Amino acid sequence: MKQLIENWFQLSKYGTTMQKEMIAGITSFFTISYIIIVNPLILADAGIPYYGALMATILVSIISCIFIGLYANAPIILSPGMGVNAFFTYTIVEGMGLSWQEGLGAVVIAGLLFCIAAFTPIKSLLSRSVPDSLKHGITVGIGLFLAFIGLQKAGIVEKSPDTFVKLGDLSEPSTLLALAGLLICLTLFVKRIKGGFILSVIIITIAAYVFGLTPESKAAGEESVLLIFNADLSSWMTTKFWIASFSLALILIVENMGLLYGMLPDTEKFDRSFQSSAFSSVLSGFFGTSPTISAAESASGIAEGGRTGLTAVVAGLLFIFSIFAIPVLTGIPDAAIAPILIIIGGVMMQSIRYIPLDDFTESFPAFMIIALIPLTYSIVDGLAFGFIVYPIIKMAVGQFKQIPRTMYVMASLFILNFVFHFYM
Repeated sequence: MKQLIENWFQLSKYGTTMQKEMIAGITSFFTISYIIIVNPLILADAGIPYYGALMATILVSIISCIFIGLYANAPIILSPGMGVNAFFTYTIVEGMGLSWQEGLGAVVIAGLLFCIAAFTPIKSLLSRSVPDSLKHGITVGIGLFLAFIGLQKAGIVEKSPDTFVKLGDLSEPSTLLALAGLLICLTLFVKRIKGGFILSVIIITIAAYVFGLTPESKAAGEESVLLIFNADLSSWMTTKFWIASFSLALILIVENMGLLYGMLPDTEKFDRSFQSSAFSSVLSGFFGTSPTISAAESASGIAEGGRTGLTAVVAGLLFIFSIFAIPVLTGIPDAAIAPILIIIGGVMMQSIRYIPLDDFTESFPAFMIIALIPLTYSIVDGLAFGFIVYPIIKMAVGQFKQIPRTMYVMASLFILNFVFHFYM
C-alpha cells in the first residue's frame, strides 16, 4: 500500500513524504473545518434547511477533495466558498428573487459553463493572458484577506460605525486566548516544528475548554435531511436565471484561477486543478449547496509541506469523519483558527517582491487587487478592479502591445457584471 501511494502521488519527485502530506492534510482540514458550520448558516438565510446544507457541505467536500487529490495530484482543498455562498444567498436568491431550488439550478448551469472553460482551449488562453504582476498581486491580496479574517476571528479588529474597523477589546478572554495562540503558533512556525499548526489548534482548544470559551454546537436538535437533486431548472428560459448563472460562472472562473495561481507550489498542476474545481462546482448544485472553490485555507497545508494530492485526499477523508464528529468540530474556537490565518497571510505577503514596483502601469493594477480583496471582503471584486484598471492604464501610456487581447474581454465582462449587479 505504501509503495502504491508513493507511486501514485510521486512523493519522491516532489520532495515530500507520507508523514508531511498527512500533517499538511490534517492542518488544511482543521483550518477549513469552520466552513462545515458557517456555510449552512449563510445558506439558511436563503431558505435552505440548515442540517441539509451542513450535510451537503460535507458530502461535496469529501468527493471534491479526493477527486482533486487523485486527478490533479494537487494539495488543494475544495469546499463551498465564503463570498460565493453570500452571492448565492443575498444576490441570486434574495436579490434576484429566485427560489433556493432555482438558485441551485443556476449553480449547476454555472458549473457547466465553468467546465466548458476548464476543459477547452479557453483555459489556456485565460491562463496565458493574466500578467505576472496581477498573479502575484492576487497572492498578496488573498494573503491580506486571510489575515484580515484571522484578525476578526481573534477579536483583534472589530466593526466600527465610524471607521468601519477598529481595534478590538484586548481585555476580552477570547481575544487574549487568540493572542496567546498567535504567540504559540508563531513560535512553532518559525522553529519549523512539524505539525505546529495542528499542535497550536489542540493547545488553544484545550485551553478554551478549561476556561469555558468553547462555542455552542449549531447543529444540535436539527432534523437529518439530504438535499440531493433539489436543483430546479424550470426557470431556465427567464433572463434573471441566465444573468445569475453567467455572473456566478464568471466569479467561479476568475476566483479559482486567482486562488490556484496564488497557492499552487507547482504551476504544472494548474490545468487539472482548474478542471477539478469546475467539476466540483457542478456537483455542488446537485448536492444542495453553493459552489465549491479552491479554498484559500489550502495555503496552511502547503505551508506545512503539502506538495501532492495526498494532502487533499487526507483532508477529504477527514471530512468523512466529520459527519460523526460535528460536535467536536464546533468546539474548536475561532481563537484556535485565527493565528493560522494571520501567519499564512504573512507568508503569502512575501510575493509582493515579485511585483515590478518601478513600473507603475504594472504595480498599480496589482495594488488595486491587493487593497480591494480585503477591503471589499471579496476576492472576485478585488480581482475585477485590477483586471479593469490594467488595460486602462496601459492604454493611457500607449502600451497597447503589452495588453493581451483576452484582458479586454475579461475587463469588459467584469464591467458588465458590475452593471448587472448594481443597475439591473
